[in-house]
Amino acid sequence: MRRVTTRWAAVPLALLLVTSAASMSAAQEAVTVRDADGSDVAITDASRVVTLGGVVTEIAYALGAQDKIIAVDESSYYPPEALADKPTIGYHRFLAAEPVLAADPTLIIGDDTTGPPEVVSQLRDSGITTLLLPEPGDLDGTKAMVRSVGLALGLEDAAEDVVDTLDEEVSAAQDLASNATSTPRVLFYFRPPGAPSLVSGTDTGASEMITLAGGENVFEFFEGYVPMTPEALAEAGPDVILTTDASLRELGGMEGLRAEPGVAQTPAAANGRIVSMEDLYLLGFGPRTGQAVADLARLIHPELAE
Repeated sequence: MRRVTTRWAAVPLALLLVTSAASMSAAQEAVTVRDADGSDVAITDASRVVTLGGVVTEIAYALGAQDKIIAVDESSYYPPEALADKPTIGYHRFLAAEPVLAADPTLIIGDDTTGPPEVVSQLRDSGITTLLLPEPGDLDGTKAMVRSVGLALGLEDAAEDVVDTLDEEVSAAQDLASNATSTPRVLFYFRPPGAPSLVSGTDTGASEMITLAGGENVFEFFEGYVPMTPEALAEAGPDVILTTDASLRELGGMEGLRAEPGVAQTPAAANGRIVSMEDLYLLGFGPRTGQAVADLARLIHPELAE
């Protein structure tokens, strides 16, 4: 680093006072934000922010805070310029502390899936303010995260604008879905990397999106994401199978999904009603959720397609 020598005696006192006052006015006023554990996190400097998780990054950009962001994680692929313009420091669920610390942030914002726990402890022990917020799984969670990120970044007014837009777009999407003439029974089917295929019961982001779009989740007798036998898949008899783009890549494309045990025996497969959406867009519950609901409604209700 270049050494700068300042001749303080040559600087007028009035100029020093003006400079000091300007620095004080530019400093962020301290705020307190509640984290996912229910603890209050004091934030005094949001000038250099690392965002961990695609939804956190998307929210920060929606708030107009891109100039504060100095690094993002690998799941931050919307907007595209996030990964194009910012250094990446790994995947937020499987972090190493060193790349994050090397970015020299004043604030780290992620969600409660950030890990592993020992790395989170290292980051906090380093003295860097670390705020982990509840991962949103419904619209209320989205709005809570938008407001928390806005408070942390000193952009509360912008956060309320994002929430207002979200409400308007969700309302418009539900108005669209209400014009449908059917209530399709939808099966959400996905393949996590390196894991068995799973389907969605209730109390999941996928189930919430299906309901918002005017569909009915075929599995309402269990909660969460679970594996399912081929016989149970066929017996469920979904009108539509919904999946994600990443799942299709894991399965080897649409033909790979149709070849999954039990899938071919469903009415959805027989009628060619298997639809896919980009993962963060469908399940992230970020600022674009209203748009995603509208797109999903058009996919599961052919009569609504433009």
